[in-house]
Amino acid sequence: MNTLKTTIINQICYTALVYKRINKKLNINLSNNEIEVLVKETISNATNIEHIGKNYYVCNYVTNTRITINANNFRVITADRLKHPSKK
Repeated sequence: MNTLKTTIINQICYTALVYKRINKKLNINLSNNEIEVLVKETISNATNIEHIGKNYYVCNYVTNTRITINANNFRVITADRLKHPSKK
Protein backbone atom coordinates (compact mmCIF):
# COMPACT_ATOMS: atom_id res chain seq x y z
CA MET A 1 0.00 0.00 0.00
CA ASN A 2 2.92 2.39 0.63
CA THR A 3 4.00 2.16 -3.01
CA LEU A 4 0.47 3.01 -4.13
CA LYS A 5 0.33 5.95 -1.71
CA THR A 6 3.60 7.30 -3.10
CA THR A 7 2.43 6.88 -6.69
CA ILE A 8 -0.84 8.69 -5.99
CA ILE A 9 0.87 11.54 -4.13
CA ASN A 10 3.47 12.02 -6.89
CA GLN A 11 0.94 12.00 -9.74
CA ILE A 12 -2.10 13.63 -8.15
CA CYS A 13 -3.70 16.56 -9.97
CA TYR A 14 -6.64 18.87 -9.41
CA THR A 15 -9.22 20.75 -11.46
CA ALA A 16 -10.33 24.28 -10.64
CA LEU A 17 -13.77 23.05 -9.57
CA VAL A 18 -12.56 20.32 -7.23
CA TYR A 19 -11.22 22.87 -4.71
CA LYS A 20 -14.71 24.37 -4.34
CA ARG A 21 -16.25 20.91 -4.20
CA ILE A 22 -13.92 19.77 -1.41
CA ASN A 23 -14.59 22.93 0.63
CA LYS A 24 -18.33 22.42 0.22
CA LYS A 25 -18.43 18.66 0.87
CA LEU A 26 -16.15 18.82 3.93
CA ASN A 27 -17.76 22.04 5.17
CA ILE A 28 -14.42 23.85 5.36
CA ASN A 29 -12.99 27.04 3.87
CA LEU A 30 -9.39 26.39 2.82
CA SER A 31 -7.19 27.86 0.10
CA ASN A 32 -6.15 25.73 -2.86
CA ASN A 33 -2.71 25.12 -1.32
CA GLU A 34 -4.24 24.15 2.02
CA ILE A 35 -6.57 21.70 0.27
CA GLU A 36 -3.61 20.11 -1.53
CA VAL A 37 -1.80 19.69 1.80
CA LEU A 38 -4.95 18.21 3.36
CA VAL A 39 -5.37 15.73 0.50
CA LYS A 40 -1.71 14.66 0.60
CA GLU A 41 -1.84 14.20 4.38
CA THR A 42 -5.04 12.18 4.06
CA ILE A 43 -3.39 9.93 1.48
CA SER A 44 -0.14 9.62 3.46
CA ASN A 45 -2.03 8.56 6.58
CA ALA A 46 -4.64 6.48 4.76
CA THR A 47 -5.99 3.50 6.63
CA ASN A 48 -7.43 1.88 3.51
CA ILE A 49 -7.22 2.33 -0.27
CA GLU A 50 -9.72 0.52 -2.50
CA HIS A 51 -9.61 0.35 -6.29
CA ILE A 52 -13.22 0.01 -7.39
CA GLY A 53 -14.03 0.48 -11.07
CA LYS A 54 -12.18 3.48 -12.40
CA ASN A 55 -11.54 5.13 -9.03
CA TYR A 56 -9.38 4.86 -5.95
CA TYR A 57 -11.16 5.44 -2.67
CA VAL A 58 -8.62 6.60 -0.10
CA CYS A 59 -10.03 6.32 3.43
CA ASN A 60 -8.57 7.84 6.55
CA TYR A 61 -10.61 6.63 9.51
CA VAL A 62 -8.69 8.82 11.96
CA THR A 63 -9.95 12.01 10.29
CA ASN A 64 -13.12 10.35 8.92
CA THR A 65 -12.28 11.49 5.41
CA ARG A 66 -12.49 9.71 2.06
CA ILE A 67 -10.83 11.09 -1.08
CA THR A 68 -12.02 9.80 -4.46
CA ILE A 69 -9.33 9.78 -7.15
CA ASN A 70 -9.53 8.75 -10.80
CA ALA A 71 -7.29 5.68 -11.18
CA ASN A 72 -6.32 6.49 -14.79
CA ASN A 73 -5.12 10.09 -14.49
CA PHE A 74 -4.88 10.48 -10.67
CA ARG A 75 -7.22 13.47 -10.71
CA VAL A 76 -9.02 14.23 -7.46
CA ILE A 77 -12.76 13.88 -7.96
CA THR A 78 -14.18 14.68 -4.53
CA ALA A 79 -13.82 14.29 -0.78
CA ASP A 80 -16.40 13.09 1.72
CA ARG A 81 -16.78 12.67 5.44
CA LEU A 82 -17.04 9.02 6.42
CA LYS A 83 -20.08 8.09 8.43
CA HIS A 84 -19.77 6.03 11.56
CA PRO A 85 -21.57 2.68 11.23
CA SER A 86 -23.53 3.40 14.41
CA LYS A 87 -24.70 6.80 13.07
CA LYS A 88 -26.59 5.81 9.93
